[in-house]
Amino acid sequence: MNKKQLPSKREIIPASPTPAAKGRVTFTDEFKRSAVERLRAGGQSGTDLAIELGIRRNQLYKWAKKLDEQAPGEVFRSPGRPTVGALGEVEQLRKDLASAQEELAILKKLDAYLTRLKK
Repeated sequence: MNKKQLPSKREIIPASPTPAAKGRVTFTDEFKRSAVERLRAGGQSGTDLAIELGIRRNQLYKWAKKLDEQAPGEVFRSPGRPTVGALGEVEQLRKDLASAQEELAILKKLDAYLTRLKK
């Protein structure tokens, strides 16, 4: 009896030439605020609204909490990477720190050298 060999997984589901990269979706400030307003209006449940908007239900509640904690005129930003302006400031502070550490190392060496000369 010949056993019929089943097709391999690769034969059934061929690998795509380029893997589909699932990118991160970013929402505008206006979209987040309007979604929270609709949630608070009470016309729909959080689940129904989330399905309609194509987002997770807990994301709606996170946005609502974040808006409650923020000042009224503040830009709505989620945690994550700092803004470009803040990133520039961080980079500048890192450079200043590296320079100060280098200067400290030089001064320590000078102190050790002068201590040896005194002896």
